[in-house]
Amino acid sequence: MIVYPAIDLRGGKVVRLREGDPNRQTVFSDDPVATALGWIADGAQWIHMVNLDGAFAQANDNSQILAQVTARNVKVQFGGGIRTMDDLSRVFASGASRAVLGTVAIQKPELVAEAVARWGADAICVALDAKDGKIAVHGWQETVELTPIGLGKEMASIGVKHALYTDVSRDGGLTGVNVADTVNLAHETRLQVIASGGVSSLDDLRALAATEAVAGAVIGMALYEKRFTLQAALAAAEGT
Repeated sequence: MIVYPAIDLRGGKVVRLREGDPNRQTVFSDDPVATALGWIADGAQWIHMVNLDGAFAQANDNSQILAQVTARNVKVQFGGGIRTMDDLSRVFASGASRAVLGTVAIQKPELVAEAVARWGADAICVALDAKDGKIAVHGWQETVELTPIGLGKEMASIGVKHALYTDVSRDGGLTGVNVADTVNLAHETRLQVIASGGVSSLDDLRALAATEAVAGAVIGMALYEKRFTLQAALAAAEGT
């Protein structure tokens, strides 16, 4: 199971939002590249980077930060505000190994299929973010009448391989990861599901890894609040 330390970018800073709420923000660093270098030094093979400015449709220079990080020999899974093929081209030109598509997967599923055909299934991940059992869009500010399983099956049918599942109610809250729903999503859709939202302890990671159904886990607040180290998280993901 792959561990993805998270770097959420907003206004050039590393932040965390409680339940995706822009008014409930904590700033952890003014230097995202230094933060990334820290995770790399601690053994990260992948980093999960979120362009919150893009998700909230605000102007930003986060592609420059992405390029600086990917130049340091680490794979980056990058999402937030990617809505066109040109957006995708810029993300990959900046060195991302995988792009996460959220709102656009609902609005333009044909774009997702085109992206998979152009860059390959391993380069594309679809965000199946859920609030009260329904898919959340536009930076989690709205929900639509779709379930994660329903959207996940649709995406799998057009060639998608990877999915990011976030239980929005748990994100940034350190309340424990939603293991049951994550595993059920993986079983029902056959997607490689990455868990996100609520990871608060090494036991959460061990529980996910023990299912052998979850492909990865994104960790944010627990690392920033030093609940455990990234080295310990990597060990827990291996079942130790």
